[in-house]
Amino acid sequence: MYPEHVHHAPAERAVTAYQPTPLPPAAVHPAPVVPVQPGTVPAVASIVLPDGRIVTGYAIDHPQPAPLAAKPAVSRTAVNVALGGVGFLAVCGGLLLLTSFIAALTAFIGQLITLAAVIFGGWIAVQVLGAGGHKGGTTVNIRRAVFKRNHFHG
Repeated sequence: MYPEHVHHAPAERAVTAYQPTPLPPAAVHPAPVVPVQPGTVPAVASIVLPDGRIVTGYAIDHPQPAPLAAKPAVSRTAVNVALGGVGFLAVCGGLLLLTSFIAALTAFIGQLITLAAVIFGGWIAVQVLGAGGHKGGTTVNIRRAVFKRNHFHG
C-alpha cells in the first residue's frame, strides 16, 4: 500500500529551514490558565509517515457525546393498524355527515310535498264547495213536471 522506504544520504536530502517571525508585544496576549487535573496529561504518541519521517505529539481523545436514550422499536404492523384506524374514523365521519345530509334533505322534501298538498287541497275545497251565493244567471225552480205530447209544461 505504501511505497517502500528508501534511505537517502544526508547530503541528498533537501532541507528547508523556516525562521519564525516574532510578534509585536501589543499582539501578544497571555494565554488563559487552565487548571489541569493531575494524571490527565495524555500520553505521547509517535507516528511513522510513509516517507520515513516520524511525527511525535500528544494523542487527543475526543469527548464522546452522551448516549442517546434508546427509542422503543415500533412495529410496522402497529403503525399500519393506527393509520388504518385513523382512515376508518375519517371515512365513518364522512359517511355520518352524508347520511345526516340525505336524511335532512328527505325530510325537507317531505315537508314541501305536505305543504303543497295542503295548499292545493284547500284551493280545490274552495272551488268545489264554493261560496253559498249564486253568481248570476237564471234560477229555475221545478215543482211539478208535466210532459204532454213530448212537450214540457212547467
